[in-house]
Amino acid sequence: MTATRPVQFERNYIMNPAGSCMASFGNTKVLCTCTIEDGTPPFVKSGAWLTAEYAMLPGSVSVGRKKRDGVKRDGRSVEIQRLIGRSLRAAVDLKALPEVTLTVDCDVIQADGGTRTAAISGGWVALVDALGVLAGDAGKGTSPDSWLFGQVAAVSVGIVEGKVVCDLDYQADRNAEVDMNVVSLDGNYVEIQGTGEKGTFSRAQLDELLLVADEGIAAIAEAQKAALGVI
Repeated sequence: MTATRPVQFERNYIMNPAGSCMASFGNTKVLCTCTIEDGTPPFVKSGAWLTAEYAMLPGSVSVGRKKRDGVKRDGRSVEIQRLIGRSLRAAVDLKALPEVTLTVDCDVIQADGGTRTAAISGGWVALVDALGVLAGDAGKGTSPDSWLFGQVAAVSVGIVEGKVVCDLDYQADRNAEVDMNVVSLDGNYVEIQGTGEKGTFSRAQLDELLLVADEGIAAIAEAQKAALGVI
């Protein structure tokens, strides 16, 4: 099965950030925002910095209540927000930007599998809108496209009951023998995270997983473009 769940990106979802987007992958909904602040961390010698934060709201899960992250964030959230940051930094020419910090916040409103891939894909849409605001502030003739290396999108794939499935919901993810997250920048891979949850997988299965991921990412990329009005 190569089709993704219904994918939608709703731009300008809230009014305060420079960019915002509600990313919906089936029943998974992630609110992605991008804010711009002057200055950068001390380790940045020139240009801009981009970072990300990820959290699941208490009512986002189907069973019980997800505890809020406190001062010490849970390990899963930290790992996912680092993935989001790496993925989006791959798309931006940070050295060409003015000295600002771009923060992409991804808050899971409703979780039904694939929250990290929805966050990355929606985060890219919010980031593009934020760069548009930054370009407007920079003056006439500046285009956000000049700061972008390409388009980032991500999808989950897996093997469930011996069959390759694209864009796993919670039920499929829970039963998957193999689970993989794939992040792509214009057809080239930024990151691949694959695990044999209940066994091993062959090179042939890996090739099939990546082929299905490529098809899913292409569909998600088209949805991103449609939301941004570039089709």
